[in-house]
Amino acid sequence: MTYTAAGLLDIHERTHRSIQGVLDHVATLPEAELTRSAEGFSYPTLASQLHHVIGAERYWFGVLNADICLDDDEATHQTIDALRALRQEVANATAAFIRSRTDDELSTLRTITKWNGETAEVVPAHVLLRTQTHAYQHQGEIATMLRQFGHTCPAMLDFPLT
Repeated sequence: MTYTAAGLLDIHERTHRSIQGVLDHVATLPEAELTRSAEGFSYPTLASQLHHVIGAERYWFGVLNADICLDDDEATHQTIDALRALRQEVANATAAFIRSRTDDELSTLRTITKWNGETAEVVPAHVLLRTQTHAYQHQGEIATMLRQFGHTCPAMLDFPLT
């Protein structure tokens, strides 16, 4: 199957619009809610959930560029402004990666080296699709956390159809 850069960019933009919507919603809450812990989550705060989603995209596109970023300190991203800046930086880097590749390059199996030195065969378009579906998985967890904290969830932030 051949994936197009235009199609992948569309998916990426829609996902980041949703992530930005979550950030905008969380920004309306008392500041302490961003770092409040919830039981039962691998990433127990709203800040850590958001950092993980954004950081996962950063990691995987770094792997595709043979530039693995492991020194991103979650503690430096505990505010809405810091998370917004990180989201924008990562979104721009991913979009630049997609724009700099041909459709064939985006659709062709290639060897990558992960953080632990292991290699794997991946299709760059599949990496994009995985990071974007991953974002929605965590948006569901964020929605659950918000409800546990007694807050509403942002409306209409699933994959936007328009």
